[in-house]
Amino acid sequence: MRHNRAKEKLSRGKPITVVAPGYSSAGLVELLGHMGFDAVFIDCEHGPVGWEDVEHMVRAAELVDVTPIVRVQSNDPSTITRALDRGAGGVQVPHVNTRTEAEAAVRSAKFAPIGHRGFAGGRSALGVKGSFTQHANDETMVIAMLEEAEALRNLDEILKVPHIDAFFLAPGDLSQSMGYPGHLDHPEVQAAMDDGVSRIRAAGRAAGVLTTDAASARRYLDLGALFFYVALASLLRPTARDFLSVFKE
Repeated sequence: MRHNRAKEKLSRGKPITVVAPGYSSAGLVELLGHMGFDAVFIDCEHGPVGWEDVEHMVRAAELVDVTPIVRVQSNDPSTITRALDRGAGGVQVPHVNTRTEAEAAVRSAKFAPIGHRGFAGGRSALGVKGSFTQHANDETMVIAMLEEAEALRNLDEILKVPHIDAFFLAPGDLSQSMGYPGHLDHPEVQAAMDDGVSRIRAAGRAAGVLTTDAASARRYLDLGALFFYVALASLLRPTARDFLSVFKE
């Protein structure tokens, strides 16, 4: 497990960019790393990525010095451990709605004395000089996904949990829980997102957000967010549309 450049930037209050390829491709991870993103998002909750793919994509990320962040299927100790043993620089844990659930995610991702991550190491321990457990605790990122209205109601308590590097506000599931399924841009959903970013920032913690283009990134940057997720498809779509429009004129 290498030095986590994205975690270091966040700890200094600097924004980081996290790109989601959407496909199980080590080559695509390598390409995106050369483009200058801070981290790559490997989706094991919704995407097609299997565990062997995770390992290859993590290797590619290490090759280009970007942080590989794995979104696990659930807040489950064995699943979190499996992702970290394959060398992930961070885990993004979905559906964290309470302080208890946030604490459980930390315990699963960190070795003692912070937590009780199962000791194996796997490829993540390769090349580590000195104490692997200390190194892993220092370098591993934990990102809690706040995806329901319940999480926002419990936000003040969730924000008290130490060793979480970012609190990611997810508008898709949030819109469903608020009664506006699929309407991510609904004024009440956006107001809840903005309020969440402000409260996370006021607590001195890092807020994570979904962005789709430069304009949305600038808006959230002005609000104080620090963890910026973007899907590769969102970046490609307008450029492809502009290119293809040439042939329709």
